[in-house]
Amino acid sequence: MAERKSLSLRSRLAYFGERFRALDLPSVWRRSREVSVQHSKWAPAVFTDMLWYAGFRDTGFQDYVDWDFAILTRAERATFMTNAISNHLALRYDDADFRGRFEDKIEFNRIFDRYLGREWFEVEPTTTDELREFVTGHGVVIGKVPVSNSGYGVSRYEAREIDDWAAFRVELIEKGQTLLEEYIVQHPALTDVSPDIVNTTRVTTFLDDAGEVHLLSFAQKFGVGKGASDQQAFGGFFTLLDEHGASKGPGYGSHQHIYANHPGTGRSIVDFTLPMADAVLALATEVSGVVPEIRYIGWDVVVTPSGPIIVEGNWMPGAYENKPSATGVRTGSLPRFRELMHF
Repeated sequence: MAERKSLSLRSRLAYFGERFRALDLPSVWRRSREVSVQHSKWAPAVFTDMLWYAGFRDTGFQDYVDWDFAILTRAERATFMTNAISNHLALRYDDADFRGRFEDKIEFNRIFDRYLGREWFEVEPTTTDELREFVTGHGVVIGKVPVSNSGYGVSRYEAREIDDWAAFRVELIEKGQTLLEEYIVQHPALTDVSPDIVNTTRVTTFLDDAGEVHLLSFAQKFGVGKGASDQQAFGGFFTLLDEHGASKGPGYGSHQHIYANHPGTGRSIVDFTLPMADAVLALATEVSGVVPEIRYIGWDVVVTPSGPIIVEGNWMPGAYENKPSATGVRTGSLPRFRELMHF
């Protein structure tokens, strides 16, 4: 049995210091008021509890809200993965010398090209004519800032809307969107739920010392409205999936938004099943060994009509956890992380 290790004291102190410097007490108070209204709790007690758990229990304020800590016992809270704990694990298991291969989307595309299932294009080293040929050849493309996260710096472009290709090239460079990718056509089962955004599946994996890949979490994200991202920062939400790809309950996003049905289409989230779930997990398992120095990864996958493809990998995967008020389940996934990652 592998030895269990404590999370790095240095990284935890650094995280605490960073959180303390960024502390916005009015924002914490607003969150505590929201929680008090939702769960009929005394706001000053919630406020104090949030500060305590942020400082001494690796629980960010938004995690406290999203995972409904106000209604859980201390023992139940202790079963939940948080973004802070996830970040500590990433710093331990993901070699700093190799993180750039995941942070830079162009470098990532070079390494994982055979798993992308789409063509991509670098703007800066190519000509205006080559740019026009790529965009018109695909009709619709996605422009990305190579180093960004949470869906920021991503735009959708249609060839028929571009008149001046030299000006378009300048615009892309000025925006920093020097990576273009062929627009992904997703599986009809995903389009049926959320047709205006490419909806990604998040698979979090861990590569252990023996080279075996373990599945840590499995979630389906859905976008709301028209845009280029299904991230919560843009109004998106997610639902946890079981090993067969079936939804475990309603979806949920930030600020207590719970979705039994998609708000745009009315399609059931509770009854959703991801097609080709076995192939999604097999793909995530395969790509987890490509850069073995990065062992803890959150993969964003899209299921297309012909099979799953990789969108990106995140060396800081974040936490995709159960929401008790949505599912009725009052425990989380942290024990599984502890068992497999030995901490």
